Amino acid sequence: MNAPVRINPYLTGNFAPVRSEDDFADVKVKGEIPKGLHGSYYRNGPNPQFEPRDPNHHWFAGDGMIHAFHVENGKVSYRNRYVHTNKYVLEREAGRSVFGTFGNPMTTEPAFVGKDSGVGNTNIVWHAGKLLALEEGHNPFEMDPVTLESRGYVDYAGKAMRFTAHPKMDPETGEMVFFGYSAGGGFFNDDVAYGVVDKSGKVTRLDMFKAPYSSMIHDFFVTRNYVAFPVLPLSGSLQRAMSGKPAFAWEPDKGSHIGVMRRDGDVSSIRWFTTDPCYVFHPMNMWEDGDKIYADVMQYANAPLFPNADGSPGKPAGARLVRWTFDLADNTNTIKQQKIDDMTGEFPRLDERFAGLAYRHGYYAASSTNSDKIIFDSIAHIDHKTGKRAIHTFAAGDAPGEPVFVPRTADAPEGDGWLVATVYRGNTDTSDFVVFDAQDVARGPIGEAQLPRRVPFGFHGNWRQG
Repeated sequence: MNAPVRINPYLTGNFAPVRSEDDFADVKVKGEIPKGLHGSYYRNGPNPQFEPRDPNHHWFAGDGMIHAFHVENGKVSYRNRYVHTNKYVLEREAGRSVFGTFGNPMTTEPAFVGKDSGVGNTNIVWHAGKLLALEEGHNPFEMDPVTLESRGYVDYAGKAMRFTAHPKMDPETGEMVFFGYSAGGGFFNDDVAYGVVDKSGKVTRLDMFKAPYSSMIHDFFVTRNYVAFPVLPLSGSLQRAMSGKPAFAWEPDKGSHIGVMRRDGDVSSIRWFTTDPCYVFHPMNMWEDGDKIYADVMQYANAPLFPNADGSPGKPAGARLVRWTFDLADNTNTIKQQKIDDMTGEFPRLDERFAGLAYRHGYYAASSTNSDKIIFDSIAHIDHKTGKRAIHTFAAGDAPGEPVFVPRTADAPEGDGWLVATVYRGNTDTSDFVVFDAQDVARGPIGEAQLPRRVPFGFHGNWRQG
């Protein structure tokens, strides 16, 4: 009897890649795109150019593709291009997939083992006049902000050889603060790098330290004076991977450790706080008040999308917004947790002019049914001052991505502006670029630019003004 054919969920539906690179000069608009909204929204996500050779292909491992929406005078144009990393170029030349998931040597063609397998597929940021496509295993990859032509790696990570997909932009100094895990070129080691790039694009600091164990440190926390590194029990192991088991896996017995350091301090001064086993892909924001540091995070009971260490499937899990409090005057090194919202969600964002500072307004993609799935149906706004949540739920089958805040003007009050996002329309198998009034999310989109095809599910985006 023939075994059933396993269909990889990350290659079907709106996870499936769109392999055409298109230019749509004047996208049809429904409603009104505000005249004051002028600039470009870039969204990054995985989009394998060839059928993956690894039967256990993971969503996080596809080639990066940038989707750019340029907005001007109420009109929207669109362009998408692949990120031409070394992996992309080598596979393009070969005419097939040659790398395993995350460059796994067990599933990579022998001739390509050890070669650069970066994908540049997770985030895209604008800093020091450069548009940078990011993923957490390699240096930033520069793209032309207009044509999306690939320009190549920018070596900010140096000896660390790793650069996070989630650097933090300091709104007061213009610095880009970054880290890298499994640093120094090794696979799944416990070395972590911490670095700073000034507003001109010059690396001004790069240090290395040891984490309690090798972990997928997807994001981190930065305030005006502090930085924190969450080492959570989604562990990495080369030995495990070489034995045919998962490279990254949920190991709750390792515990949750968060290292806190002053930004002007030495890595030897890192203080490790602990809390119950949990996982966080993304914080909403972090700030300080006297001897206390606060971090609002989207917290999971266990790491979703990844198996247990023995290879068995992990439990479904949904994230909820939780506030962590670090008391620097307390000698217990434990973290106080307070649930802020009971709605499941992901991709938390804020008015980035308040990144690392006390803030009021937060936004995220949400599930109106509190589903544990990673596909959402709503956009939510949380007012931390009043504790009230506003939500817009889309039609059945529609799925919004991460909401990105754009201020109405450079000096507008916090929260005065728009939210922009992409939304997959399930009934038509197409995608829209949508604009919300950030102060009235419940009203729904005030303008929609309707693409003639879909934008596959992806990760993060950012806005470039003008």
